Amino acid sequence: MAIYEVYSHPLLVRYRSSLCSRASLFLLVVLVLTYIPPLLVAYRSQGFWLKQSSYEEQPNVRFRYEALLIALTGSSGGYVAWSTFQGFNSLVGERLRIPQVSVREEDKNQDGKMDQLNFNLELPLLPVEDVHGVQLILTFSYQLYRMSTFVMQSMAFIQFTSPVPGAKLYINGDLRLQQRQPLSHQGLDTTYNVSVINGTSPFASSYDLTNIISAYQERNVTTFLTNPNPIWLVGRGTSDPFVVQAVIRYPVETITYQPGFWEMIKFAWIQYVSVLLIFLWVFERVKIFVFQNQVLTTVPVSHSSSSKLHQS
Repeated sequence: MAIYEVYSHPLLVRYRSSLCSRASLFLLVVLVLTYIPPLLVAYRSQGFWLKQSSYEEQPNVRFRYEALLIALTGSSGGYVAWSTFQGFNSLVGERLRIPQVSVREEDKNQDGKMDQLNFNLELPLLPVEDVHGVQLILTFSYQLYRMSTFVMQSMAFIQFTSPVPGAKLYINGDLRLQQRQPLSHQGLDTTYNVSVINGTSPFASSYDLTNIISAYQERNVTTFLTNPNPIWLVGRGTSDPFVVQAVIRYPVETITYQPGFWEMIKFAWIQYVSVLLIFLWVFERVKIFVFQNQVLTTVPVSHSSSSKLHQS
């Protein structure tokens, strides 16, 4: 006659011993070896604490309608200039040329943030003047909101020279963010919300490009024009102005930041538990072997789970 299993239930075995015994000491050692080594393994494997993280954000960029232009007119150091700063215009004297400037910012995807700047400048020249190079600074207001609120004033520097006199310089590039250190994960940061050019200063040193660029590069967070792809067009008529046309896009940026406490704990906990599960499985098998085979003397007491539930 065939025999079938008609019913089964688990058997609970309790192993009892005094507090001061080798079995109790063994359990204490196993407890320490189960929970401490995974922490050391996770920590020593690098990256246990999340020191920095990143996210993507479309910055809120607006042109500040501030510009400083120096047009090189020859190899002998001649130049003409113009800016939106009265102090600089007073200093250049007879080299000042008042251009016609048109600016248009576009929000192409209608998300409330500008995506592109179209800048056009027509610089009048004397019939004997030719442009061989351009140095141009444009300033912007740059803001981030997704994590911390970061506000700064930044700039784009455009520079190009040619041995051949030009009629037009065309620039098409991206205004990109450059970080030397991560931003905070919360709060308001206005450390660099100061003018790139001190337009109220009467001193020539305040408008010197070397001083402006040097002070700007001391910042930990800056913007710069990348992939400008300059096109130098020639063939200007003696009565025609020199034209600077720039298309500057404001792309989505990958922002690095310092994570907060709870984000670091969440990341560290995942690593710790992933190693801990292995140690729990291994030492559970060790305890079963030691107590079932009475390697350490204990008093086993058997209880079925069904009878335990009935008693309760």
